[in-house]
Formats: sequence, C-alpha cells, structure tokens
Amino acid sequence: DKAPLSKSLLLVPSAISILLTLLFQHYQKFFAYNLQAVKEDFQIWRLVCGRTICLDLKDTFCSSLLIYNFRIFERRYGSRKFSSFLLGAWMLSALFDLLLVEITQYIFGITINSLPSGFLGPVFALFVPFYSSIPRVQVTQVLGHFSITNKSLVYILGLQLLTSGSYIWILALSGLLSGICYNSSILKVHRILCVPRWVAKIFSWTLEPVFSSAEPTNEVRVGMGATVDIQRQQRMELLDRQIMMSQVAQMRRQRQQQGGMINWNRLFPPLRHRHNANYQDHRPSEQGIPPPTEVSEEQVARLMEMGFSRGDALEALRASNNDLNVATNFLLQH
Repeated sequence: DKAPLSKSLLLVPSAISILLTLLFQHYQKFFAYNLQAVKEDFQIWRLVCGRTICLDLKDTFCSSLLIYNFRIFERRYGSRKFSSFLLGAWMLSALFDLLLVEITQYIFGITINSLPSGFLGPVFALFVPFYSSIPRVQVTQVLGHFSITNKSLVYILGLQLLTSGSYIWILALSGLLSGICYNSSILKVHRILCVPRWVAKIFSWTLEPVFSSAEPTNEVRVGMGATVDIQRQQRMELLDRQIMMSQVAQMRRQRQQQGGMINWNRLFPPLRHRHNANYQDHRPSEQGIPPPTEVSEEQVARLMEMGFSRGDALEALRASNNDLNVATNFLLQH
C-alpha cells in the first residue's frame, strides 16, 4: 500500500533473476558486473545491467527482503522523492565502486575485474536514513542484556547480504558513502540528482496503476513498525505500555518539579482524548501550568512525516522538552 516503486523493485528484478538462473543461463553474461569491460572497452551498458539484476539467488532473496522493509521510506517521502534517492544513490555508488576498486589495487595490489551484480548499492544506501530517522523501539531482551528492537532483523539481513560474496564489501561501502552524501545537507546532492516532475508524472500515469495496492482494511495501524509483524507486536504490548505510562504519569504528577522534568500531566489528557472521546480529564489550574516550551519546526515536521498530526506533535515535543526520541516513543505507544 502506497509503495508502488518498492513493489516493482521487489517483483521485477527478482523475477528476472530467477528466470536467468533457471531458464536463461546463457544470457547471464550480459548482466555480469564486469568492471574491466566498463573501463577498457567502455561498455557503459554493463553498469545498467550489472547493477540492477542479481545473478545470485541468495543476494536476490536478501535484497528483496530489505527492499520490503525499506518500503516505509516511500510511504513517508512519496514515490518521487524515494525514486530520486535511489537514482542518486545508484549513480554515486557506481562512481564509488570504481574509486574503491582503484584504491584497493593501489594500496593492496589486488586487481578486481568484476563485482557482485544487482541493485545492491542503493539497498545499502537505504541503511543511512534507516539508522538516522527510524525510531528504535525495543521488542524484547535476550539473556537480560541484549536488546532486540524493531530494527534488529533489518541489520541481520544486511549483515547476511554483506557476507554473501568476496567483494561485496566494496558495494556495501560505496552504498553507505552514497547514502551519506545524498542525505548530507551540506553537499546538496539531492537538489542535483533528482527525478524531474514530468518523468514522475509519466510513471505515475503508466506504471503506478499496475503496481499499486489497495489499503489493507483487516488491520488497524499501530505505531511506525517497519513491518506488519512488528506492528502486531506493538499492538500486543500496547495495553501493558499504557498501564506503565499511566503509573509514571501518576508518580510525576505527585512529585512534579520545576525544570528538566518531563511534564506528562499536560501530555496525557489531550493525547488520550483522541482515542476516547468520552474521556473526562481534570486539567490543572492555569496558574500551575508553566509557559509553553518553544518547539523546533524541524522536529514537528519529522513527527508529521511519521504520520502524526501537528497538534499531537506539538504537545509531545512541549511535554518532553523538545526531546524528539521521547516524544516519538510516547506517540508510538499511544
């Protein structure tokens, strides 16, 4: 739902990869990522073919699962901005591939003529916004010390993909570098490497109806879990968290102090009111309410990108003294 580009990247390259592996093995040579042919024979078309379709089914499976998890960015940014990120990361990672191969040959004397094929550079580049912008929600603990979060499975898949080939670390490093460069507010790469509006409109008229999906109606959305399974886990834990947070609110209400302490009293009634229209809250007197805290519009925008309303985002940030992580965790739990 609301991720037609992710769906197309999940289905089309995977189908072509399976066909090349099972039925058309004699055509695999056209999709090999041969750097020697690119540098010496100027076969630029190999960059397009070799950096799009995986020839190893293990890489196809891992990259498809990662694209499925990263579909949250297309829902958050929109298809045009998401495709611009993939295009920019693809072009930058192609450049970094060539540079890293030359550096490896210069320093270690290792000549690398080919790299693992597939849409791997942009996939590794997506780990940069995943690390920086997706909230970390703890799901459980192993042995009482190791936390399992909603992001652990994605990192494990990335590690599995990283260890699947000899020189795939070059693709991973170039992908991470391209993601950092594209996300950088200093370099302004996103203003140069972007999909034009007219191109986005053409694809929205032609391909989006083919790959679009209807919004699921059998489940109610909860939080910002990167997968449906994580959202189900959050739903199962929602009642326990509400009880825990209400106890914290009661304790804070009894021993509220000035400065530094999160004022949950102002936060709980209006946010709970959105879930229960019959909730009757007893608001404190206006004399006991401290003046409203200044809220960063950038943080408000980030919370609104996650799907929360502006009013809830403002309340959460004011009550948490502009702590984005605390505000996000509370909104996810309620």
